Amino acid sequence: MTLSASESTAAAPIITVSNLIKQFGRFAALRGVDAEFAAGKFHAILGDNGAGKTTLLRALAGLADPTRGAVSILGKTPHEACRDIGYMAHPSLLYDEMSGMENLRYFARLYDIAGDTRCSEVIRAVGLDPELTRPVGKYSQGMRQRMSLARAILQDPKILLLDEPFSNVDVNSAREMVGLLKGMRDAGKTIFVVTHQAALLEGVADEFVWMQAGQIVDRTHHLAAGLSQARET
Repeated sequence: MTLSASESTAAAPIITVSNLIKQFGRFAALRGVDAEFAAGKFHAILGDNGAGKTTLLRALAGLADPTRGAVSILGKTPHEACRDIGYMAHPSLLYDEMSGMENLRYFARLYDIAGDTRCSEVIRAVGLDPELTRPVGKYSQGMRQRMSLARAILQDPKILLLDEPFSNVDVNSAREMVGLLKGMRDAGKTIFVVTHQAALLEGVADEFVWMQAGQIVDRTHHLAAGLSQARET
């Protein structure tokens, strides 16, 4: 089932993307993207390699400045809204020689978060032990992804932007991460997930955002609806 225009804009948008174009030399990774996204929803961003998914996520995070067009987040630019955004890149962005707690202490200082209380809270929230002294470089892939998520939620952002959070994670760990994200959405956070493992999000994501050749080509409530249209095109 495809979302109607009235349905997709029924709630006040937390993010507005206007004629967003991002070029790398002669290559246009984003080609005039226009979209509004409601607060407190779980958005799965899908598409083939090169469709523009990661570039869109980086533009929302303020890490890829538009060639043309604009992004508004909570009525601000992404740079102005940076404290309201938690970003989880495909690479972990963690320091392998440090423990999980040591990593979060470092990032906590960047947000002026004092003490270990908040760091311990988010480590426990993702299902890990804050007392674990093992360096992150010796974590399993599932543990690394959980710790990356802990880093992304450290400052209690309103918006989470996650790029391939289930990559190289076993099915059980991936499902547990989906459960964690669902709980965060239910608590009011707005979540965007770029993934090639869309089936994990069926029945959890509020909408599936389909990208092709740098544009959003469909937005559906259910995965199967978008898959059917993708096969037809």
